[in-house]
Amino acid sequence: MAEGTNRKTLIGAFVIGGGLLGLAIIMLFGHMRFFTPSREAAVVFQNSITGLAVGAPVNFRGVKVGSVKSITLRFDPLDHKAYIPVVLTLEPDQIHVVRDVPGDTKVRVQDMIANGLRAELNLQSFVTGQSNIELDFDKSAPAVLHPRITDLPEIPARLSTMEKLKDTLGQLPVKDIAHHADDTLRSIQSLSDKLNDDLPPLIASMKVTTDRSHDTVQAATQAIRDLQSKLDITLSKMDTLLETGTTQLSGRGADIHATMVSATKALDSLQGIISPRSADRANLDAALRDIATAAASLRGFASDVERNPQLLLMGRRP
Repeated sequence: MAEGTNRKTLIGAFVIGGGLLGLAIIMLFGHMRFFTPSREAAVVFQNSITGLAVGAPVNFRGVKVGSVKSITLRFDPLDHKAYIPVVLTLEPDQIHVVRDVPGDTKVRVQDMIANGLRAELNLQSFVTGQSNIELDFDKSAPAVLHPRITDLPEIPARLSTMEKLKDTLGQLPVKDIAHHADDTLRSIQSLSDKLNDDLPPLIASMKVTTDRSHDTVQAATQAIRDLQSKLDITLSKMDTLLETGTTQLSGRGADIHATMVSATKALDSLQGIISPRSADRANLDAALRDIATAAASLRGFASDVERNPQLLLMGRRP
């Protein structure tokens, strides 16, 4: 009887120890906190929350401060809109207040919301598509609350970067862009067809023009070479001519100098002759007077002969 009692006691102790061990494992690896306080808050989304599931982490700038407790869907008949309230379980032990500051050392969700706490849906991985809730302070995002949707303290939601990009892409006129793209492709196709028709003759013409230009360049090059050779010959002849002229001018320089000296002497002599006080000038004047007297006598004799031609035969009678 005592052995049976001891056996039951051992079995009971083993069961209790196993339960305690299992509870410890669940608490350590399952992130379950039975003996720590927790607080709940809600985030109301209107856009799709694809990838978000119960148990997803709630992070504040990458630090885990809670997890997603529940996700529900509610329809508001007043505005005919669907809302998705997501209940968060926050862990105050993950948030510590700086000491030695005035005021209360407790963290209140309402105070943090008043200071600009906002929540957004964050895509964790493009491969798995899993999402989480990311918290941060952003007073620029408007605090839109939904008191008729949830009774819990509500953290206002803001659009994430991906959601903003999605909304921006959704507002793009895709149909108009596609229509313009089709028109552009048609224009490109038409241009391509036209080029296929026009390019071969143009290329052939360009080839002919290129060949002719090549021939012209060759002919011009040959002409320039011929002209250069002729110019070289001409320049050499001009050099020879200049040298000969220089030599001749040098040889004639003495003759020219002698001629200039003789001319100078002749001019000096002529100047002496025509001078009014010169003896040669006086002799010349006397000769001129004699010649003038003789001429007057001849004129008188000619007049007498005209009046009496017999003078030539008989002469003058005394």
